This record gives sequence, C-alpha cells and structure tokens, in this order.
Amino acid sequence: MDFNINMALDTLWVLLSAMLVFFMNLGFAAVEAGFARSKNSVNILSKNFIVFAISSLGYLLLGWGLMFGGNAPFLGTKGLFILGGSINEEIYTISAQVPFWEKFFFQLVFCGTAATIVSGAVAERVKYISFIVFSFILTLAVYPIVGHWIWGGGFLASIGFQDFAGSTVVHSVGGWAALAGVIILGPRFGKYDKNGTPKAIPGHNLTLATIGAFVLWLGWFGFNPGSTMSISNPRDVAHIFISTNSAAIASLLTSTIVSWLLLGKPDLGMTINGCLAGLVAITAGCAYVGIAESLIIGAFAGILVVFSVLAFDKIKLDDPVGATSVHLVNGVFGTVCVGLFASKNATSLSAADGLFHGGGPALLGNQLLGILAVAAFVFPISLLIWLSIKHTFGIRVSLELERVNGIRNCPRSILNAGSDISSCMSPPYRAGS
Repeated sequence: MDFNINMALDTLWVLLSAMLVFFMNLGFAAVEAGFARSKNSVNILSKNFIVFAISSLGYLLLGWGLMFGGNAPFLGTKGLFILGGSINEEIYTISAQVPFWEKFFFQLVFCGTAATIVSGAVAERVKYISFIVFSFILTLAVYPIVGHWIWGGGFLASIGFQDFAGSTVVHSVGGWAALAGVIILGPRFGKYDKNGTPKAIPGHNLTLATIGAFVLWLGWFGFNPGSTMSISNPRDVAHIFISTNSAAIASLLTSTIVSWLLLGKPDLGMTINGCLAGLVAITAGCAYVGIAESLIIGAFAGILVVFSVLAFDKIKLDDPVGATSVHLVNGVFGTVCVGLFASKNATSLSAADGLFHGGGPALLGNQLLGILAVAAFVFPISLLIWLSIKHTFGIRVSLELERVNGIRNCPRSILNAGSDISSCMSPPYRAGS
C-alpha cells in the first residue's frame, strides 16, 4: 500500500483533536467539583471519571452502529455490533479519509461529553449507581439516535438541518437529559426556604473551577476545528479556531458585565459559565458564520446564560453548576443562530445562507424543526428513564449523606424536598449531637 501523505496528516489531525476532546473530561470534573461543596467533591470526581468508561462501553456495544449504520431515516440498522467480526467500512455513513477506529474514537469522545453534561446538573443528591445506569442508557441508545438524525444521514440531515460540531447533537441532548434529571430529583435540601426563596449554596473551590474552565476552553479547539476531520483546507480550520475563540471572549465579557450589574459585584461563577455558554453557542455554526457574527453570537450567549441561571433558580429547578443554562439553553440558541447568521462565504464547508444573509427563512425553519424533534424525543425518554431508575434502584441519596454533617431522626414533614430544614441542623437531630 502506497503512503498517502494527505491521509497521514488527516489521521494525525483527528487523533490530536480527539485527544483534546477527551481532555475535556478533566475540565468538566474540575468545574463541577469546584462549584460543589467540598464534601461532595470526591463523589463528583468519581462520577466524571467513571462516566467516560460507561459511555465508551455503551457506544462500543451498540451506539456507533445506531448512529452511523446506514442512512435509514431514524436510526442505523447496519453493522450495529462492531465487535467479534470483520468490519465493512462501506456500510457506515461517516466517510472521512481516516482509519475506521479513528473515526470511531473521535465520535466516542463526543458521546462521552454528552453524558458528562448530566453529571453537574444532578450533582450533590443523585445516587452513584443511578447516574451510572442512566449514563449507560443515554450513550447506548439515546444520544446515537439523535446523532444519526443529524450526522449519520437521518431525516434531519436530509432536510438540511445544520449542526457542525454539536450544539444540538451533544449539548442539547445532554441538556435535555440533565433537565429531566433535575425535575425528577428535585432540589437539594436547604436550597429553598419555606417561602420558596432560593438560598445560595456556594462552591468550595473556584480556583479548581477556573482551571477546569481553561481546560474546557482548550478542549474546544479540538471539539470544533477537529470536526472538519481533515486538515486539507487549513483556511477552514483556522476560521473555526477564531470563530470559536471570538464567541468565547465575547460571552465571557457580557456575562461578567450583566452579572455585575444585576448582582452588584463581579461573579466569577457567572463569568465561567458565560465563557462556556459562548463556546456551546458557536459549536453549531463555527464553520458557517463569519467572525463578526461569532462575536455577536457569543455576546448574546453571555447575556442569556446569566438570565437563564437566575430564571431556573426562581422556578426551583436546582442545577448546582448551571449545566442546563450553559448546554441546553445555549445549545438551542446556537442552533437557531445558524438559521440567522450562516453564510456561504464563511468557509468552504458552508452550503447555505441564513436569514440575515439573504437566504430567506428556509434554513431557520429547518433549524427550528430540528430543535423541536430533538426535544420531543430526548426530554420525554429521559424522563421515562429517570422515573424507571427511581422505581428500581432509587434515584436520590439519603439526607444523612446529602447534608454536610448528616442529620438523624428528622421528621419526614421537615425532610420533604424544598422544606426549610434549619430546625434539623441542631440537637437532637444533627448527627453526633
């Protein structure tokens, strides 16, 4: 076999990008642990460590085949099980000029990211085994089916829905699954007083969270540019680097300004989530929009995430790290922005103009239809999975484990989620008293 320099370069590029995306697991672990209380940090780190193994297994056993096994409208039907037999690459719809197992690994690390998103939203009260079971089902079947619709030749791809690197496929899927978990779990004990007023439960280590944010920012330079799965057009890759970074800096600045105005002082947690929100929002359109538009998208994402965090808090949806605001809200927002800002002139990968570039409402309509289809599938099925787990394994840890020092013998009328449990934090209820 003759040496193919282009294939070798593409292979190196995709491998390096995949490793950067894998490294994002550390970023998620650090952000979530930093935003949580110190007593929960080991649990959160353990969940983020094991979730990649769980998602890898699910994607290896069935997920890859469901996602790329032929171009049927709703799910892959060919080559579902890639273990134990010869691999016929021709039946799979992903056609990048890199070796088969490299294609698999690159898609695998994206799958793992979707599962990791859920971890932060259900932190500090979900059972360890319940999270593992949910993650396995999500990556075995739920994520791959949506991925097939959009990246595997399914019905959304056929109508022209566009999501270059995963604002919908990865972030919205993880966000819808997380929102379902937040609803079924209920808020952390002590998060809301008897009047429903939210109480701040500050994270224990913003240094760790900041380090995690920088790791995620770095990883996004594999996440978005690597989705070209080729280095053959360096100008396209360079454009995606800059559009990704531009959205991040704009959202970082606007989230800082808006939270400062609303809260009376700069809030590092909001700044971190603002940066991540911009990265999520640009993920769908990083190859389809111009640099100026990426700044606009990022700026609005930074504003949106601040109001979203406050709104979720107000309606008693307790998300300790703001994962639903970052990944779901801005995943949807970024997907809509493709229909507004896409331009055929942005890169060679951009095939349609959005509403603001004279393309009319067609692309925007496709984007909205895709958002609704993914929501209508992922959210209810995630609710069903969480409810099934609740009635089998159980879903929530005991109050003794959830509280800082543990509480014993507190009346159930006080322990109900959302109740004011301050009376249980002193003798005779407090552990060790």
